[in-house]
This record gives sequence, structure tokens and C-alpha cells, in this order.
Amino acid sequence: MNYLSVENLSKSFGIRTIFKDITFGIDKGNKVAIVAKNGQGKTTLLNILSGLDAADSGRLVYRNGIKVDHLEQAENFKTNRSIFEEVVDTDTEETRAISMYEKALLNPEDTEAYEAAFEKMNATNAWDYEVKVSTILSQLGFTDKHQKLDELSGGQKKRVALAKVLINEPDIMILDEPTNHLDLDMIEWLEAYLSKSEATIIMVTHDRYFLEVVCDTILELEDHTLYKYEGNFSYYLQKKAEREEILKATISKAKNLMRTELEWIRRQPKARGTKQKARVDAFDGLKATATQKIKKDEMEIPVLMERLGTKIVELHRVGKWFDDKKLINDFDYTFKRGEKIGIVGKNGSGKSTLLNMIVGKEAPSKGKIVIGDTVKLGYYHQDGMKFKEGQKVIEVIREIAEYIPLEKGRKMSAAQFLEKFLFPRDMHYNYVEKLSGGEKKRLYLMTVLMANPNFLILDEPTNDLDIFTLGVLEDYLAGFGGCVIIVSHDRYFLDKLVDHTFYFRGDGEIKDILGNYTAYRNYLKEEVKQNRAKEKAQKEKIEQHTPKEAELEKKKLTYAERLEFEALEGEMEALENEKVEIAEAMNAGELDGDAFQEKSIRLGQIDKELAEKEDRWLTLSEFA
Repeated sequence: MNYLSVENLSKSFGIRTIFKDITFGIDKGNKVAIVAKNGQGKTTLLNILSGLDAADSGRLVYRNGIKVDHLEQAENFKTNRSIFEEVVDTDTEETRAISMYEKALLNPEDTEAYEAAFEKMNATNAWDYEVKVSTILSQLGFTDKHQKLDELSGGQKKRVALAKVLINEPDIMILDEPTNHLDLDMIEWLEAYLSKSEATIIMVTHDRYFLEVVCDTILELEDHTLYKYEGNFSYYLQKKAEREEILKATISKAKNLMRTELEWIRRQPKARGTKQKARVDAFDGLKATATQKIKKDEMEIPVLMERLGTKIVELHRVGKWFDDKKLINDFDYTFKRGEKIGIVGKNGSGKSTLLNMIVGKEAPSKGKIVIGDTVKLGYYHQDGMKFKEGQKVIEVIREIAEYIPLEKGRKMSAAQFLEKFLFPRDMHYNYVEKLSGGEKKRLYLMTVLMANPNFLILDEPTNDLDIFTLGVLEDYLAGFGGCVIIVSHDRYFLDKLVDHTFYFRGDGEIKDILGNYTAYRNYLKEEVKQNRAKEKAQKEKIEQHTPKEAELEKKKLTYAERLEFEALEGEMEALENEKVEIAEAMNAGELDGDAFQEKSIRLGQIDKELAEKEDRWLTLSEFA
């Protein structure tokens, strides 16, 4: 069943064409990824599909009654709202019932309001919806759903926006970089959730494992054109390579044929008007094919690395805490030349704090960090660079240096350096604020690398970078002779680059695991396996010390135990009667707030006492 049809869609910004006459369709249940280099129009296309922007020409048609929801790169929330109020901000019977119930819980003295909300929840069957809200918020790291949005960080707000889309369950989800600001556990949960979801999904993401597992269709924007591949990310890479090889062969064949046809055209008398018109027309088409340029933009990173001595960075019993929250506890480590270390752990566990201490932005609460004399740090932090208003692209680079030193005494101008980073000459005098999010990150990466660091610290370097730029960056870092520390939620990036992994377990503990991201996940699985084995051994040990059935058969009740056993039945009956009386009183609606709360507390106590007495009665009944 077709959900969306796009026909001859075109979009330009001034003289710059983003895409032209693209056509595609999306069916129910499709999970579609849009891939392209930064600045090629991925986010622009998503905005057009969701109605936030308009195309210059063409049309898009959604099936009647289709509900569409969009996760944007930047969120716009109303002020003075809680997380819960934001994520259930849809006008349905379920959300109205849940909002009514949540308000009643905040004011338990108003028994009339509580009872009305309880009945509304039952009538609309909103309990399942409420469980879904709580589950999704919990999986995305929110423990207090009544926390105000104004108190959240930018990354937390992005997660609230994601939760809202997932909870709304639209027919089509449009997701722009949904894995940004999620920790690794959250990404794996989201991956599983979307894989099982029946929703139709259109997304932009740089996470290649995510693309591999979730998506069944890839749309590639290249040279203002759209190519469609029916398969996951691996299939796309294979078919893209095949398409490029076929194009090369077609151009080569057309060039050879064009030489023959060109000679024929030159031999024809100029005055003859009876030339074979069909052959001449065919030549024009052949010429258009033969003169095609296969545009192969390949980013290069030709920077020079400063010499690195034997003493690099040493951490001696380093500790860090804020108030009562301990992030790092007595951590020791000595970095060696060429090491590439990945850092993983939940959001807020102290990963960025460790980086900030190494570069001197924060001081340790205890211990010391020693930096070698030859170490030249390059720090790429996740907040990005604060560009000046009205600044042009080339001015950002020239402000640092007009010429960039390269290997073997060579140097490169700022303009040439920009071209190596896929900023063509016609973009050099563009305003920075007009760049896409990925282009800004690429420009920021340039400013870090052009200082020729020999110790790179990269905090979420993959956010907003396209998968093509990531490939070049991976190749550069793989051959980088200095040290690299990477904090990233990109599993593919970590798997390809790091030698070992610092795992922030919480409560200040950092575990050094030999290997990449996959080794870290295997370590966690082995840890779970060992914990289960310990629990099993402990259980068996308890069972060994438990009297055998034969021994139990010989045991008889003492006189005191027999009296206790006989009394238990009467006590349980009395508790059951009291429970019925309390329930009738609460349902009558005549109790004031204090009395209602007191009865509720007593009900809980009765249930607990009944459970204890029933367990004791069952134990004694075996010997009665």
C-alpha cells in the first residue's frame, strides 16, 4: 500500500541547486534511510516531506488519513512544561485520561478527583498507553517524568523529542539523526524498537550499524539526483559500486564510438543538406554520454603531526566528584605512543569530564595529571565551535593561519586546505551560518587538525558528519601516529579504530578492556554470564543446606507450633474480613482525604500480613 508519492521535486537556494526532478514512492512499513554528503539536501528533503519547507516545483502526496510526525535536529518546546506534559501533548481520549490521572496522583487528598480519574483510565483502557509512556521514557534515561524541560540539557531535550515521536506512534516517522545524544544502550534499544515497529520510517542517520539493521531501503542524493536501492546498507554499498562501474564502462564505450562517429561527421560535405539526420541526432546523445564527468569528491587530510616524545600523558590516582556524585575514583593510566582508546558509558557517567581534565578545562578533585613537554593536544568537543556572526568560511581558516605546514617542509594555502576538506572555491565566501550542521562540524574539524596535534581528543566526532566523511576520517585516524581518545556512540567507528576501551561503570569505577566496541559488548555478556553462574552456585549451596524431604517427613510439629498453626486460620480469616470492610468503606465515597489515605495504607499492611501468615501456614501444614 503506497503511503507517499513524490514526483519531480526540485529545490534550490539562490543559484545553488539542491536536487532537481527527483521522484520516488514509499510504501506502508518501509524503513527508508536518506544518505548523502553534507550539504547535499538530506535535512532539506526531510523538512519538505514534513511540511516545514516548500519545494520550488513538483508535488508530494500522502495517502488520506496518514499521520506524520517529525523529529527535527533542533527541538522547539513550550516553556514551563514537564517532560510528561510534553510527550503526551496530543488530543486523544487516552492522553486526556492519563493527564487527569497524573494530576490526581499529585493531590491524593482529593479522593473524588482520584476516583473520577481512575474510572476514566478504565473506560478508555489507557493503562497500556501509560505503561508505554513510562517504558519509553525509562529506556531513554528519564527517571523523573515531572522534571521541567527548562532544566534539561540540549541532549536531554532531543531525547524528549524522540520519546514524543515514539509515543505518538504516527503512521510515518520522519527522524533526523535519531541516535544523536543517545548512549550505546539507548541506541541498541532504539534499534530493536524500530526494527519491530510497524510504522513507516524515513530517516537520516550516520550510524552504519543502525542503517544495516533497521533499514530496508536506501535513497541516495548525489549530483542533484536521487538513486533508490531496495536493501540495507551493505546492499546499497554493493549496488552503488556496481552502478559506478557500469557508468565508467558506458562512458568509455561512448568515447570510443564517438571517435568513429566524429570522423564520419567531419567527412560529410558541408553543403550537403541530406546528411543522415538520425545519425547526427544520435551523435549528439552519444557526445552527452561520453563527456560525462564522474565526480569523485575525496576528502584528504594532509596535515603534519608534531613529534611526540616518550613521556606523553600520565594520570595518577585521579578522582573527580561533584557534591555527592562520584564520577572518577583513583584512576591511574599512562598513555603510550600510537594508542587509540575508546570511552563508553552511560550519559552523565563522567566521560566528557575526564577529557576536560586532560586538556585543563577542569581540575581533578584529587590526584594529578602530567602532560609531556612534546604533547600538542587537539580537542574536538561535542558542543562544536562558536563561529562569529557574519563570518565567512575562508575567514575561519585564515584567522588561524594563511598557510598550513605539511610534511617534508611543504605548505598549503587556506583556500587549498578548504578544497581538500570538500569546500569548493564557490563556497569559500559563503557565510558560516548558511552551512549545514555537518558542514559546520567538518569546518570545526579542520580548525582542530590544522594546529598539527599529536594527541587527539575527539568527543562525539561522528555527530552530524556524513558517512562518506566518516570513512575518510577513519582512514586518517587509523594511520595517525600519535595518541587518540574517542568518546563516541558510533559503534562502527569504535570497532574500526580503537585498541582498547575505557568502560565507565558508574560510582567512579573505570574498567580498562582490551579491544574495541565488540570486545566491550562481549565483556558485558561474559559479566552477565558469570553473575548468573554465581547466583546459581549460591542457590545450590543454599539447597544443600536445606533439609532433605526424607528428613522433613520425620519432623513433627512441636506443641507450640501446633497451637500457632491452629491460630493462623482464624487470624487470616479476620484479616480477610477487615480487608472487605475497608474496600466497602473506600468505595462508598464518604471518607474525607485523611481517612481515605489511612485506609489505603492499612490495605497495604493487610496484604503484607496475609502473605506472611499464608507462607507460615503452608510451612507448618507440611508437618501437621
